[in-house]
Amino acid sequence: MSSIHQVFPEQYDQQLNDKVARLRADFAHFELPEIAVFESPASHYRLRAEFKMWQENNRAHYAMYQPGEYKKPFVIDTFPVASKRINALMGPLLDAINSDPLLRVRLFQVEFLTTLSGDALITLLYHKRLDEDWEARAHALKAELGVDLIGRSRKQKIVLGRDYVMESLRVGDHTYRYQQIESGFTQPNGRVCEKMLEWAVTHSRGLGGDLLELYCGNGNFTLPLSRNFDRVLATELAKSSLASARYNQTLNDIENVTLVRMSSEDFSQALDHVRPFRRLRDIDLDSYRFSTLFVDPPRAGLDPHTTEVAQRFDNILYISCNPETLRDNLATLTQTHRIAHFAVFDQFPYTHHLECGAVLTKRERS
Repeated sequence: MSSIHQVFPEQYDQQLNDKVARLRADFAHFELPEIAVFESPASHYRLRAEFKMWQENNRAHYAMYQPGEYKKPFVIDTFPVASKRINALMGPLLDAINSDPLLRVRLFQVEFLTTLSGDALITLLYHKRLDEDWEARAHALKAELGVDLIGRSRKQKIVLGRDYVMESLRVGDHTYRYQQIESGFTQPNGRVCEKMLEWAVTHSRGLGGDLLELYCGNGNFTLPLSRNFDRVLATELAKSSLASARYNQTLNDIENVTLVRMSSEDFSQALDHVRPFRRLRDIDLDSYRFSTLFVDPPRAGLDPHTTEVAQRFDNILYISCNPETLRDNLATLTQTHRIAHFAVFDQFPYTHHLECGAVLTKRERS
């Protein structure tokens, strides 16, 4: 469960400056160019939120944990870091839950997924089997709130409407539409996500050739980046995310992208011709002329073999959700590449977290 955020908009600029200063100190031994800083809205920036449902005296309450305190959660009424759409739904949803034992009893968590374009999906999680009576009441709740709704329990998933939302993100003079599924990863801060996409597109313009992307998710970066390359080969291991990526590719009429379900480790072996992979049987890897590698790895960063493979590319675009593992990877990558551009994206204001971006170009051999 997430910890509650302390939100003081009047302190936003200072807290961001402090985070950037700490990052500069942590990366002091690298030859960083000027750091581009992309700020967040000071409130209502988070498009996803999940709350524990604290049940007391036959009433449910939204709750989150304070840092370091995990025995009793902190009850909340509003959540100013969450989108205005989430805050608008919180009250009516709670009233409906508390007015009907079928909806309230053994409910232990509520999850919201919203978009900049106003779409909303609510998931209710229970420690009980959901029967026909619950489903009938949930249908009425869906109509009352005007959202799609999902009920989850052990080995149960009841979808009332859709199990995804539709997002629209503006990048330069183009708008891209994305299916974002309930169980898949999406960038939580939509406005900062648009800035990340614009930054990646700007700094990949003119590189030419073909692009290899690892960890493509639902195609968040894949679609806008595809405009800067002849062909794109993108990999993703999660089935649900890859299905959304294929859907989004078709939705946006992108024809120069090939999507493959593989881990970065396996694909790195495929590039080295370590062994054949059935999932690549219809793809001629040797026909690609990769100029650039784009990676947006999980918090663990790039594994050693993938890092070694990355060093063979002329250009590397690296988006990182963990500066510590980025720093470790850069220690290796800067043996062969220089950091041409560096950026920070404040996805999570009022926390210690910073998202980073680096563009690396291969050093000329002596």
